[in-house]
Amino acid sequence: MSQQKTALVLSGGAMFGAWQAGVWRVLSLRLRPDVVIGASIGALNAWAIAGGCGPNQLAALWLDQAFADVTRLRLPWPPWDGIFDSDRLERAVRRVHDAFRPRLEIGVPAIQVRGLRPRLFCNEEITARHLHASCAMAFGFRLVPIDGRLYTDGGLLAALPLWAAPQMGATRVIGIHCMPKLPSVAGRAVLRTLKQFVPSPPRPPATSKVEVLVPSRPMGSLRDLCFWKRENIERWIQLGQRDAEAFLSGAQA
Repeated sequence: MSQQKTALVLSGGAMFGAWQAGVWRVLSLRLRPDVVIGASIGALNAWAIAGGCGPNQLAALWLDQAFADVTRLRLPWPPWDGIFDSDRLERAVRRVHDAFRPRLEIGVPAIQVRGLRPRLFCNEEITARHLHASCAMAFGFRLVPIDGRLYTDGGLLAALPLWAAPQMGATRVIGIHCMPKLPSVAGRAVLRTLKQFVPSPPRPPATSKVEVLVPSRPMGSLRDLCFWKRENIERWIQLGQRDAEAFLSGAQA
């Protein structure tokens, strides 16, 4: 019988990603994933976790304004460079990339702009540029060139990239989904329209065991999603801990 391979999959969700740090504080006591996969802000959390970042250290990163406060508005010109200062995001990404080196298998999706095709980058091929591309929130930050192609937000088409886990050989998937619903009616309408013109990412096969943990209450507004605020970060980390404890209690029942 083949050995089970477990993937921890972290969703996109901008500042809501702090909730994942709270979840990991609890799950890390019980879960030893073989693979870590993350899209958008989940890519940074995934890189840190795969690199041996302790759960308290990950929470401390989120509470560090110098790291997390990356969404500073700018005059959107040229318009394809987004509404936020991309240099701030790039510096934060490089800080995390340089601080850790993966000890586990890791996957980071990004979306190739031409054709809106998802691309999964794995293990040794991942550089700070790949992390930056995955974190580059669509319409928020400038597109990121990699090998002559432009890439954007890895969570654009599927905030929680469950599709990537089977590609890395995982048979059990634990999804940590901090944004099951975009907190903007207009944003949800745009995404629904966009997804009508591109194929949906494949679902994990029926033979895979998939469990998804989501916040037990609404995380906040679109402004909360986009802008760092210490009180929110602290609240979301605490909520993540409670939600993970309830998740594990349910699994034991």
